[in-house]
Parts: sequence; C-alpha cells; structure tokens
Amino acid sequence: MSTVRVLLADDQELIRQGLRKMLEIEEGIEVVGEAADGEEALRATGRCRPDVVLVDARMPRMNGVELITLLSARYPAVASVVLSTFDEDDYIFGALRAGAVGYLLKDCTPAELVDAIRRAARGETVLASPVAARLVAEIRRPATRALADAPPDREGLSVREAQVAGLISTGATNRQIADRLLITEGTVKNHVTSLLRKYGLRDRTQLALHLQRTHRPSP
Repeated sequence: MSTVRVLLADDQELIRQGLRKMLEIEEGIEVVGEAADGEEALRATGRCRPDVVLVDARMPRMNGVELITLLSARYPAVASVVLSTFDEDDYIFGALRAGAVGYLLKDCTPAELVDAIRRAARGETVLASPVAARLVAEIRRPATRALADAPPDREGLSVREAQVAGLISTGATNRQIADRLLITEGTVKNHVTSLLRKYGLRDRTQLALHLQRTHRPSP
C-alpha cells in the first residue's frame, strides 16, 4: 500500500499539532507539511506535493473555498478535503463547486478522518452525514422554495444570518433553529455572535427583542 501524503491547512496551531500527532501514528499516512493560511497552503502544495490537503473553511488571507479553487486549477491530482467546524451552505456548496472531494466536520472521530483521507486519495467523495443530508435536501428542494429561502441581503446580513435572525424573532431556541436549518447548534451560536456584533447588542435577549421589532421572518 502506497503512503498517502497529507498537507494540513488550518490557522489554529493547536488543531494542526493535534492532527499531526493523530495522523503520524497511522500506517500508510505521512504528514508532509502544514500551513496557517490559504496562501501558505498553496505554496506548500507546490513544494510538498501532497496527495490530500485537509483544508479549514475559514483562514486568513485566503479562505478554504478560494484555496480549493486554485488547488483544483493548479494541482488537479491533489484531493482537497474540508475539515471545519462550520456546516453552512456557503462553505459546503462553495467548496464542492470549487473542486473539493470531501467535507468533514471537526467533531468526526479519528477513525472517520483517517478513512476519509484514504478514500479521498483513491478519488472517492467523502461527506459527513449532516453534510450529505444537506446536499440531498438541496437537490430535492424545488427551485421556487430555494428562492424563497434565499432573501436578498438585508442590513448587511448574509443569507444564513437573515434566516437565523428571522427564526430568533419568532422566539425559536438555538436547538430549534439548528433543527429547522439543518445546521449544528454550534453554527447557530456563531451566527448569533455575528448578529450581536453587527447590531451592536450585548446579549441574545436584546437581540431577540430588537429582531421582534424590526425583522419579518422569511417565508
């Protein structure tokens, strides 16, 4: 069995160190490089010639989707697999359109990650179960409903932020929002933090009251 060469691209050093230690004990896998941002990862790919690049969705200077787009164009033989805490549509579908062969969440098990790396190196597509479910739901959803679920930019909010804001205004909890939008509760909390920052508010209660006064939820 040939050795799978892996490049780690993540802006958190602790994450990279943890991944390296975990992968180094696996037979047939070699970590050949690390990168703290997208630009560094692109240079490292040309230098290290990995078989698989594990890509974080959010990185400084060049995010994961931008990196994968360039990797697909310059190094088509390299398999890009996103490993992220974010399971938002923009990242999932953006990464897959850019050429990623996989999208995993950081709550996956070590065995799942190792298996995904080996499968990606063989040219297979690897998706976390929640991501696969979102992809199937998107394919099945009628175009008219898709348009309804994607309201125009409002007050500088992204589509997903607008959806979360609309549900907060109805009194929905983070768990209920996560179930409704098919995202994790952690992702909802990230959006709440972003909304607090954009509206200049201190806590979720203030946010809910503000949105109840000003926000009409999407259909």
